[in-house]
Amino acid sequence: MRRKQVGLVAALFAVGVVALTACGQGAAQSGSPAPSQEQAQEQNAPDASAETDPQSGVDLVRGSANSNKADRNTGDRAPATASPEVKQKWVELRVANAGGLEPAVVNGKGLSVYWFSDDPVNGGVSNCNGDCAKTWPPVTVAKGTRLFFPGIKRENIGFVKRQDGATQVTIGGRPVYLFSKDEKAGDIKGQNVGDKWFVINPEGKRAVAPAEAPVAQPAPPAPGTKPANAVTFFSGKNFDDFSGDNFATRVKVEAKCADFRSGFKSLSPDGAVKIWSEPGCKGKSAVVSEDVVDTAALGFPDGVKSYIRA
Repeated sequence: MRRKQVGLVAALFAVGVVALTACGQGAAQSGSPAPSQEQAQEQNAPDASAETDPQSGVDLVRGSANSNKADRNTGDRAPATASPEVKQKWVELRVANAGGLEPAVVNGKGLSVYWFSDDPVNGGVSNCNGDCAKTWPPVTVAKGTRLFFPGIKRENIGFVKRQDGATQVTIGGRPVYLFSKDEKAGDIKGQNVGDKWFVINPEGKRAVAPAEAPVAQPAPPAPGTKPANAVTFFSGKNFDDFSGDNFATRVKVEAKCADFRSGFKSLSPDGAVKIWSEPGCKGKSAVVSEDVVDTAALGFPDGVKSYIRA
């Protein structure tokens, strides 16, 4: 009998220790600092909407590589010695300033993207192969590649089959390339080479130096545009979430005004969202349903400071 009682007491003691340990863990967690508003919103936001292109099998994903937490050791930022499979994990084509040309398209490392005048527009072919492709590496993808395209309209993105069977990305119907002599972000050493190679803009045309432009009014959402479920906001213009202290946050959009502690200079929504220049949904407002490269062009020089589902 005593032996049974001793065993029972030991078992109860063990259960008590486990319960106390669990309580202690819970207390430690509840006492941890609350995440910032941006962090909390990003954690609660739905996954970025993605579309699989039926022709190429590529997954087209809203937002940037950073905001979608793309592996920095793969894709556009993979080492030069990495295999094609590793390099094609993800590709980013984003709007930026390239050596003073703006808007221009760059890749996930900030390298300038070019088009070749010998390629027919919407011709479905690339005329840069062999040694040419060594100097001008084509931007290629494969089935399952994640393609991020902040600032470029979906309808401007396409694909062509190359002579070697690889799938190359097109912008505005033009196959796109990098230049082997560009070494860092902002280099445009391939601009005007042979009067046939040019930095490309988001519409598939020549990128040019920006001109002073009046404040623009955003185009109203197309009929049937759905309210946004999520928006990726960037603290820098041109979807900059990688230079300096710039960052991005993906937020869930609801029918209730939400504030930021500071202004966000560009955004990528998955539907219609109403933005304001001041907290509390006050000040200047606009309804947007497409990527905004620079909120200053909409009359928001200090960025977006609050938003609500449109």
